[in-house]
Amino acid sequence: MTVKQIRVLIADDNRAYRKGVRIRLEHAPGIAVIGEVSNGVDAVMAARSERASVVLMDLNMPGGGGLEATRALAGPGVDRPVAVVVVTSHEADRFVIEALDSGACGYLVKNHDTTQLVEAVRSAARGTALVSTRVTPAVIREFTRRGEQSALDSPSPAILTSAQLAVARELSRGHTSNEALAARLGVSINTVRAQLHSALKRTQLADRTQLALWAVRHGLDRTETSSDRMNSGK
Repeated sequence: MTVKQIRVLIADDNRAYRKGVRIRLEHAPGIAVIGEVSNGVDAVMAARSERASVVLMDLNMPGGGGLEATRALAGPGVDRPVAVVVVTSHEADRFVIEALDSGACGYLVKNHDTTQLVEAVRSAARGTALVSTRVTPAVIREFTRRGEQSALDSPSPAILTSAQLAVARELSRGHTSNEALAARLGVSINTVRAQLHSALKRTQLADRTQLALWAVRHGLDRTETSSDRMNSGK
């Protein structure tokens, strides 16, 4: 049986950066780079005409920026939305929140999250989110300020096992990648994946970002554990 490939479009005005991203993605099984563009207008046209599964979108590009293109491809009310992952050098809260409000399902920081590109593409294709550890606190602060987590209040943390709670706790503190979670918890990446999957299933949440917000709402980010004491050298 033929496995459907994830069709990725790279939108960035830096040719050297596009080439580096292409090389990294082309070595990943199940991912096909279908094109490169250097501005937002071309990104929208190419994503539609080439039937892109995921667009890696820079924010600042001449001839049409990434935010406008993101809204056109994935914003509220868009017919047949395309998954957009913003990949940018901007870390300020306003850029992160505006990108996510525009419909982006992921946000990575250049020169910090290069190793997360493949995972971000696969997460976006599955309909889940991957947000850089550099900006996760901004996302949590904003959603907490808005009070939009009311739908995430149930169930109680008591429904999770201690191992699942540990994963949720670390997510709420900004450790969002599988590698970072494994290092923090002293377990394998496969164990992290299994515990994350189980926690999402038990809480009936869609992705790790929602689980992080749910954990913050329940105060898990403020709970000290034995692993915290070991990591701090106490």
